[in-house]
Amino acid sequence: MSKQPVFSPQALTRTHAVLIDLDGTMVHTAPDIVEAVSRMLADFGQAPLPFDTVSSFIGKGVPNLVRRTLEAAALDRQVDMSDALAIFHRHYEQTNGNYGHVFTHVAAGLRELRRLGYRLACVTNKPEALAASLLLMTGLANDLDLLVAGDSIERMKPDPEPLWHACRSLGVDVECSVLVGDSPVDLSAARAAGMPVFIVSYGYGGPDGPAALQCDAMIDSFAQLPALLASREERLRADAGS
Repeated sequence: MSKQPVFSPQALTRTHAVLIDLDGTMVHTAPDIVEAVSRMLADFGQAPLPFDTVSSFIGKGVPNLVRRTLEAAALDRQVDMSDALAIFHRHYEQTNGNYGHVFTHVAAGLRELRRLGYRLACVTNKPEALAASLLLMTGLANDLDLLVAGDSIERMKPDPEPLWHACRSLGVDVECSVLVGDSPVDLSAARAAGMPVFIVSYGYGGPDGPAALQCDAMIDSFAQLPALLASREERLRADAGS
C-alpha cells in the first residue's frame, strides 16, 4: 500500500507545484465524450442519452463512464463490457478535441504560473494517449512539465497515489503543492494526499454542484490562481516563522 512521501519542513514556505485536472478544469471535454458515447450507443442500435446524463459520468475514468452508460441505456446485460470499451475508444479517438474547447483564461493562466516559477502537472483519469493528444491539440502541453494519466500508474483519482507520483516526478514536496480540479473525485484525492484543493466553479462538479464541495478555495478563472497562491505562501511563511 502506497504511503505519503515524507519531506522536510523547510519547503513549507513556498508552493512549488500546481497539479491540475483536465476534463472540466482546463478543457470542456464533455461535448467530445458525449458525442463518442452517442456513436457507441448508435452502434448498439440505441438512442443517445441526454447530454447532462453522460456528463455526470465523467471523472472516474473511461471504464466507469462506459459501464454507467451501458447501465443507463439498459444495455449492461446485453453488451460485453470489453466490446463496449473498444467501440467507445474507437469513436473517442475521432471526437477527442473536435467538439469541446479550452476554458477561458486557462492558457494565459498556465503561462503566468510558469513565468512565476511554478512546476505544473496535469493529473487526470483520462487515458494517457487521449490526454496527451488533447493537450497537444489545444497547445496546453507547452506549459506543462508532466502528465499523469489514468493509466500512467496502477491507481487513479480519488486514490492519492497519482498526486504523490506527480510530486515525486517533479521533485517537489506534497505539502507545498496544490491541486486544481472540478469534481468530488479531485476533492477526495487531494484530501487523501494531504494537499489543498482549489475547485473551479464552471466544471463537472457532481450532482450537487461545485458549491457543495468543501474545498480550500473556489475560483471562477485561472487568472485568480497567482494571487491565491501568493496569499497561501504568505500564510505558510507566517506559520513557519511563528
